[in-house]
Amino acid sequence: METGTLLRRGLCVAVLAAPLAMSEPLTHTPLDPAALDRWWDFDHPAASEATFREELARLPQTSAARLELLTQLARAQGLQRHFGAADATLAEVERMLSGQPAVVKVRYLLERGRVLNSSKRPDQAVPLFREALDLARQAHEDFLAIDAAHMLGIAAPLAERLRWNLEAVAMTERTDNARAKRWLASLYNNIGWTYHDRGEYALALAYFERALPQWEARGEKSAIRAARWSIGRGLRSLERYHEALTIQEALLAEIEKSGETDGYVYEEIGELHLARGDAAQAKPWFAKAYAALAQDVSLKDTEPARIERLRQLAEMP
Repeated sequence: METGTLLRRGLCVAVLAAPLAMSEPLTHTPLDPAALDRWWDFDHPAASEATFREELARLPQTSAARLELLTQLARAQGLQRHFGAADATLAEVERMLSGQPAVVKVRYLLERGRVLNSSKRPDQAVPLFREALDLARQAHEDFLAIDAAHMLGIAAPLAERLRWNLEAVAMTERTDNARAKRWLASLYNNIGWTYHDRGEYALALAYFERALPQWEARGEKSAIRAARWSIGRGLRSLERYHEALTIQEALLAEIEKSGETDGYVYEEIGELHLARGDAAQAKPWFAKAYAALAQDVSLKDTEPARIERLRQLAEMP
């Protein structure tokens, strides 16, 4: 479940197995989900990729666990926008899918779909997410079924996204799987952004506010900060500028105290000053935002107009 800046939307070399020895038996022991959660750092996918490579070397070539972990390597590669490498990694998994348990195929379908969606081919991704959802349900893999529904809430046509997100919430509320219930934080966030895209800002804010305690319960610092930022962004859309600025300035104080930078916070402070009619005070914040966010390869690829707007606002008279 992606966190940090992935929540704020506006969210190479492939590993190839050695040839399969015909005498080597298949090993169907699944990957330990708790270990996978420890290995993942969605804010630093390159670090996760390095961890996955280390762990892959410890797993039998034909094991289900190794194939599952290869799908996560592909996901880390995709998050770095190394789509060719991710495709090659998933091709290796595909060649070995026969005879593997359902969880391996579900993970393969999810990550193949994520790569397609991230590389701007959502129409090709949606059928894979649907197939992953059906197979995960049949296999009683609640966590992965909710993941598939959540991805449909992102990749499906705009008119269908809210329905899929609400279905994912219903699935999360029904499950007895404690790990699967952790999806609520991401789902509330995504529903909030879906309502925001539709211009229904009061509903968007309500879901952003519902997401915050879910993230706080998980204790993920960067996700908590992003959730607070989203509340502030929702308040700006409702023209509640003073409340929004109070949130962003509190985030700024935390960032400066820890010696970090956050281009999204700088951008939002600039937008709030501009909305209040103070272009002179907004300008230096846009300059800081541009300096930080222009280095974000993913944002430059997905929202080039946003980066260009920051550049223009930073240079305005």
